[in-house]
Amino acid sequence: MGFLNKNFLVLFSTTTSVLKKSKELSDAELVAQIVATNNTLLFSTLYDRYSKKVYNKCYSFARNEDEAEDLTQDVFLKLFTKLNTFKGTAKFSTWLYAFTYNFCANYVNRDKEHKLSKESDTMDDHEYHLSHIEDIQEEELFDLKASKLEKALNRIDPEDKAILLLKYQDDSSVKEIQAVLKIGESAVKMRLKRARIRVVEEHNKIE
Repeated sequence: MGFLNKNFLVLFSTTTSVLKKSKELSDAELVAQIVATNNTLLFSTLYDRYSKKVYNKCYSFARNEDEAEDLTQDVFLKLFTKLNTFKGTAKFSTWLYAFTYNFCANYVNRDKEHKLSKESDTMDDHEYHLSHIEDIQEEELFDLKASKLEKALNRIDPEDKAILLLKYQDDSSVKEIQAVLKIGESAVKMRLKRARIRVVEEHNKIE
């Protein structure tokens, strides 16, 4: 057997061993090793675990499958450079979904002046106005017709859509949303209230 063939077998064996071991790691352990080594093989394991779910999130913001695939690739490219910002204050899956939603919301708003930004606990005039409007009960939200709900979600601001999907699609708690978006509890609740009101309003406009 030639020298190159032997080297290839050694490399192949090492690669296979790394991939096999990486599949046994928890998300947090895997992320920690990727951050420490910048190992793209380890990152491929993370990609395999979450690419389909991230694609589904991207598809909810995209206009077609090709755009959703491009968004998914862009999310993971940026994710590789931002993994070090994961601090473990929430489940990695929750953090990743928030990361994806934020990325997609910014993508949708790329031609607008306002970008997705961190919100403080202080309320602006519009939020003050919302605080005096009766909230939408979750039961009412769940009673919305599915055929209209998707259209309604696409009509509201991406930031509002993102937080609704985090809460009701990914079943994230207020504390988890608070941790991943780095905003206060009252700000999370206000954004959820605002998003519920807006999606019901849009739903009711659809024939």
